[in-house]
Parts: sequence; C-alpha cells; structure tokens
Amino acid sequence: MKNNLNAKREDPPASRPHFPQGYMSAKDIQGKLPWSYVQERMQTARNCWIVTATPEGKPSATPVWGVWLGERLYFDGSPQTRRGRNIAANPQVAVHLESGDSAVMLEGEAFIYNRPPERALAERIAAAYREKYAQDGYAPQAEQWDEEGLFQFTPHKVIAWTNFIKDPTRWILKP
Repeated sequence: MKNNLNAKREDPPASRPHFPQGYMSAKDIQGKLPWSYVQERMQTARNCWIVTATPEGKPSATPVWGVWLGERLYFDGSPQTRRGRNIAANPQVAVHLESGDSAVMLEGEAFIYNRPPERALAERIAAAYREKYAQDGYAPQAEQWDEEGLFQFTPHKVIAWTNFIKDPTRWILKP
C-alpha cells in the first residue's frame, strides 16, 4: 500500500454534524473548528480507543497507543488480539480520543499489514512512536513490523468539538 506522507493536501471542508431538532438553537452555535484542531489532537493524544465489531456484531473497544502521520492513524499489536480479528473480518472502525468535552471521533477503515510496510514508512512510524512514548519505555524499530503487527486507520468522517453547544464540526474526507 503506497503512502505519501509528505503530500500537502487541502484541508477538508468543514460542516455541521446533523442534530435532531431541539438539541440546540442556531444562536448557540458559533464558529466551526479548523482541521488543524483534529491534526493537533490526533498527534498529541496519548491513548485512542479503537472500536470494532465482533463477527456477531457486538461492539468491542480497546485503548491503544498510536501515531498520526499523513492523516492516518498507525497502531500496533498482534493480529490475533480481539481487535485484530475483528478488523480482519470487518475493517469498518471508529476511533475516539479520551475526552468527551474536547471530542474527536473518527469513522473509517483499518488495514492490517500482512507484509512489511515500505521501509521509509516503517522508519517514520517507529521514529514517531519513539518520540511520543519513549518516556514509557516503548521504542520500536522499523523491522518490528516486518512479519505482522502494524495497523493503519484511514478516517472517512470526523466529528469534533471543544464545546458541544458552540462549535461541533464535521469533516468528510475523500480517499
């Protein structure tokens, strides 16, 4: 899978999420968030919740460490974990950060690398992990994922807010 992590693309257009009538009035809503808010939150988030569905359709949520590069989330772990088996059966995944007050929620598809990722990509992912989690003793090397254990999540829809009433914002991302 080819990944151009250096390509600069335009920020996706921002809109409002759909809310049922009565949730908030037009006077409550203020501005929309910039895409940079999502980028910054995803880059700095210590933990992400990966939400998958079991083959029976039951939800399954797992906190993971991950790194955000090129508008994709990379996380690792055995494909034999519950989340790995769920993703193999159904790649539709939701990712949430821990805060509900400053929320970032993503929906999209996850991909399991079943062969080594491109070396340059693996080096960037490993370096980002080392920078982010070294204080926790996690310092992977690029060859760690040569056999298996690397996941890539690509969002298709993102909803975020810093204040649910004032600035809920939605982005639809095109592949």
